[in-house]
Amino acid sequence: MFMSISTTGSAESPATDLGFLLHKHPGKVQRFTTSHGEAHVFYPEAGDELCTAALLLDVDPIALVRKGRGKGRGGSPDFALAQYVNDRPYAASSLLAVALRTVFRSAMKGVCQARPDLPELVRPLRIALPAVPANGAGEGGGPAMVVRLFEPLGWRVEATAVPLDETFPEWGESRYVRIELASESVRLSDALHQLYVLLPVLDGAKHYWVAPDEVDKLLAAGEGWLADHPERALITRRYLSRRWSLTRAAMERLELARLAEADDREVEEIDNAVDDRPDETDQETASAPSDTEPATEKAEKAEKAEKTEKTEKQPSLAEQRRAAILAALRETGATKVADLGCGQGELIGALLKDARFTGILGVDVSVRALHVASRKLRLDRLPERQAARVTLAQGALTYTDARLKGFDAAVLCEVIEHLDLPRLPALEYAVFGSARPGAVVVTTPNAEYNVRWESLPAGTVRHADHRFEWSRAEFRAWAERVASAYGYGVELRPVGPEDPEVGAPTQLALFRLAESSTENTTKSSTETTTTPEGGDLR
Repeated sequence: MFMSISTTGSAESPATDLGFLLHKHPGKVQRFTTSHGEAHVFYPEAGDELCTAALLLDVDPIALVRKGRGKGRGGSPDFALAQYVNDRPYAASSLLAVALRTVFRSAMKGVCQARPDLPELVRPLRIALPAVPANGAGEGGGPAMVVRLFEPLGWRVEATAVPLDETFPEWGESRYVRIELASESVRLSDALHQLYVLLPVLDGAKHYWVAPDEVDKLLAAGEGWLADHPERALITRRYLSRRWSLTRAAMERLELARLAEADDREVEEIDNAVDDRPDETDQETASAPSDTEPATEKAEKAEKAEKTEKTEKQPSLAEQRRAAILAALRETGATKVADLGCGQGELIGALLKDARFTGILGVDVSVRALHVASRKLRLDRLPERQAARVTLAQGALTYTDARLKGFDAAVLCEVIEHLDLPRLPALEYAVFGSARPGAVVVTTPNAEYNVRWESLPAGTVRHADHRFEWSRAEFRAWAERVASAYGYGVELRPVGPEDPEVGAPTQLALFRLAESSTENTTKSSTETTTTPEGGDLR
């Protein structure tokens, strides 16, 4: 099993710098022990203008059989004599990938203590692999797969199918490919990480059991390139030996990484819908402060008991909010509803109880929230017809998504305040301009009401993740602007007990497409404002 890495240089930047990058001296032949044989590193050519490092992996077939009792070609042979006659010692596979990590560990980390600036420099690279199995297994293998995997990463690819026997061309081509990769834009550390992942992907098999920790290995080696690769689903599936539970977990984490990079945020900031803090509705179930302080401990206990009794009899604000949303949805006649930013699925559970809602989509950027929602809704235990009504999907509401189109109504329940204000226009277009449901229900806290929460310090927001909270006037201005821009009419409604001075704790906006609305107006409980028609930005 053989692979070579070549680079060119000059007297000012000699090609032998490759030795510093690989941490292997060009003047020495070095040997390393691996779990299935020995790896040899040597330099067929080492000069200022051209330097080539070669890795020769000598696989011990006896060790391969003894240590390959698990899943993979060693433990699950393709045919009865596979442990005696196979291609493992010669074809570049997961064995070579493991050898790369063993022999070039420091190079893969991009570390060079002698020349710290060297790993970040990009220099011409040419990588040759004379025999790589590229079995498509119904997924378009051969040279075409090699091109699909490497070209998007900045490589010029020469992939030639190896004939079964050059003496008998009529026998056709084998499943092996001769590969040469060339690039002037890929760093060596990135190239090694890509080979570590893509060699087993091309082969479609591994010589060891694929355990859950392989997901972490894939994401670590794919950092910076895998999340945006057009074939990331194929790569993930084949790298993890088509273990669907692992593939699903890896794809969810890759999507989070892609969204975090696009928003220039940490993954933890995006996947934060489930944590150990009390639910934000805890603040909302608190009662308004009393005008006088009780004089004795007995009076305190009596008042507390009275408040508790009232709280038990009255629905929480979260329940009142869901009831208001359901009423608005029924009013529109919607049957297909998208819950955008569904969190742990509380609204979806309420929608499921009403048979009129035949199609329900729950979308959230947080994988953890979706898992909790699935568990709380018991989707795996619901009757087949009931479960078919619900779909949970990961997605960011600041990006257009074809999955959101075709719904009668969409709900943004306590969502917009979790976005940074500069990102809000992106959500507006994704929902109102691109998805364009017949109706949109939006709820958000009324900042004026915060003074009525006993336990909420003055000037603070109701939840640590809220980026802003609007007054009634600010929410009205936003709703009218969005309705005007995208051709909707909008009606504003209070949710929860109304205070004569500061209004209700939650404010709700019901948007309807102007062409399906009886009139294109903006209403509130106290006044009506005409909303001019807006353009359709589809």
